[in-house]
Amino acid sequence: METVLIKALQLIIALSLLIVLHEGGHFLFAKLFKTRVEKFYLFFDYKFHLFSTYSNWFRKLIGKKPVPHRKDADGNETSEYEYKGTEYGIGWIPLGGYVKISGMIDESLDKEQMELPPKPWEFRTKPAWQRLLIMLGGIIVNFLTAFFIYSMVLFYWGEQYVKSEDMVYGMKFSEAAKQDGFQDGDIIIRIDDDKVESWSAGKLQDISNAQTVTVLRAGKEVVIDLPEKMNLIDMLQQEPRYASLLLPMEVDSVLPNMPAQKAGLKKGDKITAMNGEPVADFNDFHIQLMALQDVLTEESTHADSLRQRNVTLVINGTDTVSVTLTEDFTLGFTNKTPYMDKITTREYGFFEAFPAGVKLGYETLVSYVDQMKYLFTAKGARSVGGFIGIGNIFPDVWDWQRFWMLTAFLSVALGFMNVLPIPALDGGHAVFAIYEIVTGRQPSDTVLEKAQYVGMFLLIGLMILANANDILRLFGL
Repeated sequence: METVLIKALQLIIALSLLIVLHEGGHFLFAKLFKTRVEKFYLFFDYKFHLFSTYSNWFRKLIGKKPVPHRKDADGNETSEYEYKGTEYGIGWIPLGGYVKISGMIDESLDKEQMELPPKPWEFRTKPAWQRLLIMLGGIIVNFLTAFFIYSMVLFYWGEQYVKSEDMVYGMKFSEAAKQDGFQDGDIIIRIDDDKVESWSAGKLQDISNAQTVTVLRAGKEVVIDLPEKMNLIDMLQQEPRYASLLLPMEVDSVLPNMPAQKAGLKKGDKITAMNGEPVADFNDFHIQLMALQDVLTEESTHADSLRQRNVTLVINGTDTVSVTLTEDFTLGFTNKTPYMDKITTREYGFFEAFPAGVKLGYETLVSYVDQMKYLFTAKGARSVGGFIGIGNIFPDVWDWQRFWMLTAFLSVALGFMNVLPIPALDGGHAVFAIYEIVTGRQPSDTVLEKAQYVGMFLLIGLMILANANDILRLFGL
């Protein structure tokens, strides 16, 4: 439970910060161009006029007069109201945030205001280039926020990595990778013509787009020609992954009152076989544990679980012991982490950190955009995650460096998603503004209103898909 709360807290803080900054970008440009901002809200507060908006829309469809929901200072219903400055608040629906800009058809779908004569302080009366900047303001702030966070992380913590040439144990590869020509223990030193300074999971994406990979095998360079079409999602979902760091098996510490202690495991021991299957490294051990757990289904009984958790281990190639794993299929020991004495730290001065942070942010954006092509495949759509999926990317324990790196990543993702030309998103509004700049013709309010409905339904559908995927994954489906 504590782990869930820590993840949830990190998610709430990160998203709240990014939402406020995003909406602040719209607010800043609106104020710059003397446009009224009626509301600035973290989360949504549509508990009253969301219903009336759709009921009015339904009434118009059946030929009845819409019911106004505005009230003047005396509480009387009116189509006009007194502007008293921007209202700031926190809504009750935690699905984002918004600024309500006078004279703009947006998610509030406030058509009554649009039926009144245009006013000089309204969004709709501003030149197209000003409206374009107002709509892009949130996206601009998102990218600048990511660049700034990356820069400050590099300045404060520096950059820690293990050089490729220091990864003496090499990589662990899936069966598919071995069919492509890789061997366990290969050290990846180049992807196409780009030198691999250090390994990270993001390198799998580079491999998926590459033609060749050069590895160091037994001290000699070997060039591997890759298949023409490689699917990153398949590479990530394989167990083991297409390529991951090879972790030698060696017990570092044993947790008290756990199966490992009862089995007599000690620091320095190596598990060499489990249930008759050889264990060459910690990767093999983890894979075998996962395979034991995958046999169980929702219909499995406690007796089935107990039977699966009774395993036979061979220690150091000689001693055979029987032990019962915990209910979550763990043995209760930590494995020795390799390369701890070979970590290279690159430090950045204050002014050095900014170009490095911008470069890291740009590379993150390019990587994220490249992954979007998988969204339109069956596996890609299945991999889309909602709030649970996003929350799970945060670590189980609070780590400020990891928190800020993930917040910067989410800022990049939020900026890119909002620039998509989907009605109801900033990118959709920007498309109409660009259209007007190019053609000199402004789309009608009817077109903007219908586009807003289409965009909202698309976004609602995407949100349902993402969160449904989360729920299905919770049940192992």
